[in-house]
This record gives sequence, structure tokens and C-alpha cells, in this order.
Amino acid sequence: MALDRKRSVRDRGSVRSRGSSSASSSDPREKLKDCCRQFVAFMFTQVGVGALVVSYAIMGAFAFMAIEGESENSENNDHVAHLRSSCLSRLWNVTDHLNVLEERKWKLDVRQVLLDHQQAMALAIKGGYDGRSNQERWTFPSALMFSLSVFTMIGFGHLVPRTQWGKIATMLYAVFGIPVYVLYFMNMGQVLASCFKWFYRKLVRCADARKDKPLTDADPTATNGNKEIIGVNSAGAVDELSDDMDEESYSGLVIVPSTACLWVWLTYLAVGTIMFAEWENWEYLDACYFCVTSLCKIGMGDFVPGANLQASSNQTKLIINFVYLLVGMGIIAMCYNLMKEEILVRLQELKADLIERLQDVSGRMRR
Repeated sequence: MALDRKRSVRDRGSVRSRGSSSASSSDPREKLKDCCRQFVAFMFTQVGVGALVVSYAIMGAFAFMAIEGESENSENNDHVAHLRSSCLSRLWNVTDHLNVLEERKWKLDVRQVLLDHQQAMALAIKGGYDGRSNQERWTFPSALMFSLSVFTMIGFGHLVPRTQWGKIATMLYAVFGIPVYVLYFMNMGQVLASCFKWFYRKLVRCADARKDKPLTDADPTATNGNKEIIGVNSAGAVDELSDDMDEESYSGLVIVPSTACLWVWLTYLAVGTIMFAEWENWEYLDACYFCVTSLCKIGMGDFVPGANLQASSNQTKLIINFVYLLVGMGIIAMCYNLMKEEILVRLQELKADLIERLQDVSGRMRR
């Protein structure tokens, strides 16, 4: 009887534990927590980080359009209209007073009126006047480029918020956006570096297959021209490639030379130079100057895309410019990762060489 009672108590406890586990599995709170964990894990992947940056830029574009585009800040336009009417009134007063009989005095007075108007217009332009309303100025492509310039720390300065809420939103947008961009920079550099290294590895194998020459005959320390650099193991010895080596080991030994990175960078720079020169009617030197200062996050602001794209159909080209700058910064991160890997290999080779020489010197001294 005692054994039967103990078994019944155990069965009841197991039933309760099963019921509690099933209740917890069907709990909507647990499901929500699992979904949040999966979403956060996805956002920290390469695809998730890229999607996060694009979504953050689009969100910022719509936010700045709503804040700055809908504001009734027409002080500059009203001020310029007042300057025009005042200049016309002064010119009429000069003409009416002199009756165009004293030509010399009339020219001096008119010149002074025009000079005052020119100085007043220069101050208005410095204050942000460009002849457009806020709706024309804060279009979606322009707001998208502004968002990109904020969280990438380029800061062109051609388009700035004028309202108090716009300035507060810009500060908050930069505080939360810069860490997102840094995360994108690191992840995209690793992804592009892995893809380019895989492509370069295929080219090296195809070139060696055409030459019908085994990879072990290559000079382990050769880095001239387009020759690959062989890896160095943890013991400081130079590893060699072999035909029966697996794909993973092969990819770990072939290092992309810095000359290939420079060629990729120069090719991407040439594409951007031609694109901006044709779309913006810039000189090729000015277009190249804009690409370098923008991709290097200098952001002078003297050349900004969109100044000559007034038609609504051409505004879509600004989105292509946005993609060009965003991908270009990823390519810079790729070149940084690949060149860092080559520098580490060179330092390991130098370390191995120094150790070997020191061992030779110590051996000679013992003799």
C-alpha cells in the first residue's frame, strides 16, 4: 500500500510538471520573448546589419521630411522678397529725384543701391536661402542623403535643419545612428573581404592550372606583382600550398595582396567619378574630388549631389548616389581588413626571419 501511494504521488507530480511545461510553451509572453531573441540575433548578422542601416536611413528621411518639410519657416523667402521691393523702390526714387538729367550722379546712386542689395542677398544666401520652399528642399532623396551624412559622420552641410525640433531630432538621430554605422562598417568589411578573398583564390587556382605549375614551386616570400602571399603558421614557419590541400586550408593560406585592394578601390572610384560627372555636369576632377572626400568621410560640402537635379524624374538618381556611398564605405572596410591581414602576415614573416637569424648568431657564438 505504501508503494502504491508513492507511485501515485510521483505520477501526479509528473503530470503537474508536464502541464506546467506545456503551459509555459504555449504562453504568449514566452513566444514574444523568443521572437525578440530571434529578431535581435538576426539584426546582428551581416544581412540584418545591412537591412538595419537602410531601414534607419529611410526612417530618418521620413522623419526629417515630416519635421522640416512641413514647417512654415518662410522668413528667408519673405526677407528676400522685401529686399527686392526695397531695391526697386530706391531705384525709382533715385530716378524720380534726379529726373535722369544728371547721368553721373544717377549712376553713382544706382550703383550704391545695387551694392547694398548685393550685400543683403549675400547675407540671405549665407543664412540658407536658395530660392526653394521647404517642401522643394526636403524631398525624400534629399532627406535620405541628409540622413546618410548624419550617421556616417560625413556632414556635407548643404542641407541643415532650421526648426528647433529638427535640431533636436538630428542630435538624437546621430547619437543612435553612429553605433549602427560602426556595426555596419565592421560586418560589411568582413563579408566583402570573404567574398573577394574567395574570388581571388579562384583566380589564383585558375592561373596556376593554366600554367600547369604546382603551387609548391612558388616562392613563399614572393609578394611582387600579382603573386599570392603564403601564410605563416603559429610556430613562425612559412606554410606551403599543395594540390591535395582542402578548400578551407587553402583559403586560410592565400592572402590577397594590397595591390589588388588598391585596384578595386581605384575602379570603384573611377565608376563614381564618371557617374557624378555625367549626372551633375561636374568636371571629372571635381567629381573625383567629391568621391574621395565623401568616401573618406571628410565632407567638405562644396560639391553636393542634387544641385543640378531639379526635375522630379531625376531625383531618383540621388537614391543611386546614396547606394553608391553606402557600398563604397563597405569596400573601404573590405580593403582595410584585407590589408590588415597582409600586414599581419608580413610581420609574422619578419618575426620568423629575425628568430632564425638570432638562432644562427647564437649558434655561431657558441662555437
